[in-house]
Amino acid sequence: MFRGLILIGFTYFIMHLHTSGDISKYINMKYAYLSFSAMIALGLLAIVQIIIVAKEDHAVTECGVDCCDHSHDDEQKWYKKLYVYPLFVFPIISGLFFPVATLDSNIVKAKGFHFPIYEEGEADPYAQQQFLRPDTSVYYGAEAYDKLMKKEKNKYLSKEKIEITDGNYMNTMETIYNFPGEFLGKEIEMKGFVFNDAETVEKNQLFIFRFGIIHCIADSGVFGMLVDMPEGVKLKNDNWIEVKGEISNVYYQPFKATIPMIKVKEWKTVGAPEDEYVYRKSI
Repeated sequence: MFRGLILIGFTYFIMHLHTSGDISKYINMKYAYLSFSAMIALGLLAIVQIIIVAKEDHAVTECGVDCCDHSHDDEQKWYKKLYVYPLFVFPIISGLFFPVATLDSNIVKAKGFHFPIYEEGEADPYAQQQFLRPDTSVYYGAEAYDKLMKKEKNKYLSKEKIEITDGNYMNTMETIYNFPGEFLGKEIEMKGFVFNDAETVEKNQLFIFRFGIIHCIADSGVFGMLVDMPEGVKLKNDNWIEVKGEISNVYYQPFKATIPMIKVKEWKTVGAPEDEYVYRKSI
């Protein structure tokens, strides 16, 4: 019966994530159908498990204890269940009763950020967390990825100004980092939270970030751009701002690489969006 209750617990947990909207903190919502299918499957398994237990109890009741043919070895190993069942119960309890933490600049401080392309020898590129520059090349063949990126590049270059929104954030950021030289001088508008990097040489430079999810939380990361603010502007970490400016390039010593940067012409503080995460959309 306890197995059935655990299955019910997982079913309710996934249902709770969907109804509360917190499921978007764990997966890209274009894959929501997979978690919904898992919820249905777990619910059906719970029903099957309860029916099996009910039939066994009914058989024991009619037959009596003496003719019970089940093994009593499991009863003698009850202590093992004290270790196994809590492993399944804990994620249900923590998921239902612990608050969902929204990622902020503290995670950037703890992990630092880097270009995945400069990290050699990663054991599992499909599960690595990415920072600053989205990289979905591992999900495509080289020729297909090159074709997709050129398509995105032409789409943005044809526009008078690049407006980065929640919907196109990841796609736009990946395209700009793939073709930084071709976007020089392009007008751009974006928003995100502030992160002051201790290694930044120029005092008026800071990063604007958004936490993004490509497929699920396993390949999530913090993505954004270095911005050159007007003189005298001081902003604290996690302040949300919107900037308008022009794309340029700068050699960033901590990365030993040239990266795109926004020379800010206008900026303003804004409130955090209802959903602080952004997601990789299909091209």
